[in-house]
Amino acid sequence: MASSVPAVPVADADPLADAILETLVHRIGKDRRAARPHDWLAATILTVRNDIIEKWMASTREAHTMGAKRVYYLSLEFLIGRLLRDALANLGQTGEIGRALASLGVDLAEIEEIEADAALGNGGLGRLAACFMESMASLDLPAYGYGIRYVNGMFRQRIDDGFQVELPENWLQHGNPWEFERRESAYFVGFGGEVVGSESGHIHWKVGEAVEAIAVDTPMVGWRGKRVNTLRLWTARAIDPLQLDRFNAGDFAGALAGQLRAETLTRVLYPNDSTAAGQELRLRQEYFFSSASIQDIVRRHVQYFGDIRTLPDKAAIQLNDTHPAVSVAELMRVLLDFHDLGFDEAWEITKKTFGYTNHTLLPEALESWPLPLFERLLPRHMQLVYAINARLLREARAAGSDDAAIKAISLIDEGGERRVRMANLAFAGSHSINGVAALHTQLMKQTVFADLHKLYPDRINNKTNGITPRRWLQQCNPGLTGLIRETIGDAFCDDTTKLDALAAHADDSAFQQKFAAVKRANKVALAQYLKGTMGVRLDPDAMFDVQIKRIHEYKRQLLNLIETVALYDQIRSHPERDWVPRVKLFAGKAASSYHNAKLIIKLANDVARRINADPAIGGLLKVAFVPNYNVSLAEKIIPAADLSEQISTAGMEASGTGNMKFAMNGALTIGTLDGANVEIRDHVGAENIVIFGMTADEVAAKRAGGYNPREAIEASPELAQALANIASGVFSPDDPDRYKGLMAGLYDGDWFMLAADFDSYAAAQREVDRRWSSRPEWNAATIRNVARVGWFSSDRTIGEYAREIWGIM
Repeated sequence: MASSVPAVPVADADPLADAILETLVHRIGKDRRAARPHDWLAATILTVRNDIIEKWMASTREAHTMGAKRVYYLSLEFLIGRLLRDALANLGQTGEIGRALASLGVDLAEIEEIEADAALGNGGLGRLAACFMESMASLDLPAYGYGIRYVNGMFRQRIDDGFQVELPENWLQHGNPWEFERRESAYFVGFGGEVVGSESGHIHWKVGEAVEAIAVDTPMVGWRGKRVNTLRLWTARAIDPLQLDRFNAGDFAGALAGQLRAETLTRVLYPNDSTAAGQELRLRQEYFFSSASIQDIVRRHVQYFGDIRTLPDKAAIQLNDTHPAVSVAELMRVLLDFHDLGFDEAWEITKKTFGYTNHTLLPEALESWPLPLFERLLPRHMQLVYAINARLLREARAAGSDDAAIKAISLIDEGGERRVRMANLAFAGSHSINGVAALHTQLMKQTVFADLHKLYPDRINNKTNGITPRRWLQQCNPGLTGLIRETIGDAFCDDTTKLDALAAHADDSAFQQKFAAVKRANKVALAQYLKGTMGVRLDPDAMFDVQIKRIHEYKRQLLNLIETVALYDQIRSHPERDWVPRVKLFAGKAASSYHNAKLIIKLANDVARRINADPAIGGLLKVAFVPNYNVSLAEKIIPAADLSEQISTAGMEASGTGNMKFAMNGALTIGTLDGANVEIRDHVGAENIVIFGMTADEVAAKRAGGYNPREAIEASPELAQALANIASGVFSPDDPDRYKGLMAGLYDGDWFMLAADFDSYAAAQREVDRRWSSRPEWNAATIRNVARVGWFSSDRTIGEYAREIWGIM
């Protein structure tokens, strides 16, 4: 890249180019002749960072001067993706930085591509947290995000012979130019030990072991650089990193054992918790970051405002799902043990300070911990949980709750192994509990929190999720953004509801042609990328049918694959029909211990290998599983998608945000009435979405009524044939029995209702074919999707949180 550039800057060089060159020499230590792409990337980030730091400091000073109430967003995941393009776009500096680099012989787009994705999350939960951080800054709301600085994050996914292989995600191996270590923000976090009391009645937790939590800050830039907020991630260090006496005695490994144990806390996201050791590490991680965050919040409040009793007036702590729920007990511990408040007063402060966002109705995701593990690791918190529970249950009994309700409300699950219910703790300790889509919120009231809702009927509220349109339209789809600007002006850049003006052009043939040309260009770009990375050849004129998300049985990638097998069989059996050419794209990671999810990935690859090599179907169907799904890959795939697969079992997806991203980029949704699909249908119009399958109520009724999947399978010849082909080894000749158990599970149980919904799904796919064949109709529907989903901006969501939960707007 650098070999063709002149030896010295030209006379009229851009001052910004000079600044980048100055940084390259004096910060990176490279001459421009020797600089490699990663050197130019670092020099560019450090140059841009200077302006960001000025805005960051100004934002912090302003909040302090005004005595502003701050939002503290606690999340185990922050899937922030690459930051350079995001920062440049939000600062309005993309053009000038691009020109400055070009004058130095460097392509901005090329160096943007080599920036590492921060491996701080896995799926929608973490990406939502990242969107929210960007929107809080864009709306000029003082906020901190708190999480863990994972060294390896989730994992890097490689596909070997169709199987998922988990490898470390070494995103930090070359450092991170965006982060700043704050040595002064360090906190003691303890585990184990015992609780002792003094004669004065003061409680002291005498910990058995401890680590030091060190803050590492990353600036989060808002739209137009209005505000820069802080993402504070915690890294762990042993109190005594090197035990010199053991080292000198020759026990080199033992001398470093404490540091290794501390580093384990921040090594990976979601350690495999199928073992006792994995469960303990997961709980340690959650308490580690929760404790450090609560200590930091309380320290800042006392430093700025003095009186701990005013904490709810100056701090709003939002728990992003159940992972940080132990923060409720931790704040109580800090208020009781270090600020000498009475229990009643501390509890009122705690409830007024916390809000809790629930993201799931799945029982396994509503975390609970074995009581012996919790008590051994956090003995003081176990005391507080019992005390909170006693207060809660007395209140419930006084309100008339019966024994069954008391059992459901209790923070301690007494059924079988006694466990601490973290979701119940988060609910009890928060003044606001919100769902993330209208349907999800209603189901919360009826199912997992039914008895708590009866006890506290004013706490549950809805805040439908949203996405930041800066990253998920303007940055990832510049072609479409340019066309929209040309057609309706720039107002949508500041207010996505202004996209509605685009609807007036939906039936205009000239605009449809331009819109289709942008989509095709995005498909060509994706096809070229996948050819280069995977060697797969895709026809950009085929329909790109996409399902990219975490691999889980309730998300029903298996339903999609089974219908793909059925379609393959139909194309071979009826070559005379006018089939729509399709490219089926899958991507997503399966949890390392989730056997069936990993088997579904293998099936996707086996199906792809068989179908893609069959000349009998004439290229009418292609299948590809794209490895190592992350934010940057999503930014390539979503603008190129024609069809968005949102096919979860109704009542099981809390919201989804991929559905919003696809619709905003001009894809038609095929989906169930689940999560935010319901609201997307309401906004875009039933005629501009393809809905199939049972409703959440129908799913519940069928389960309660004794659902027999075998009957459904036998009543559907296409389904029965597809299942037989998969089970018999047609797609796995090297191991004919590979999928026998997976298919047998559909006959014997089918909890996720694949068989029940299959015929409806297949019929919906043929309706998709019909619409695709009428291109003006298809284009009009996809244009209306773009025009009518502006409401799903995370700016709208955060505005609702700010007004209705946090009280800061």
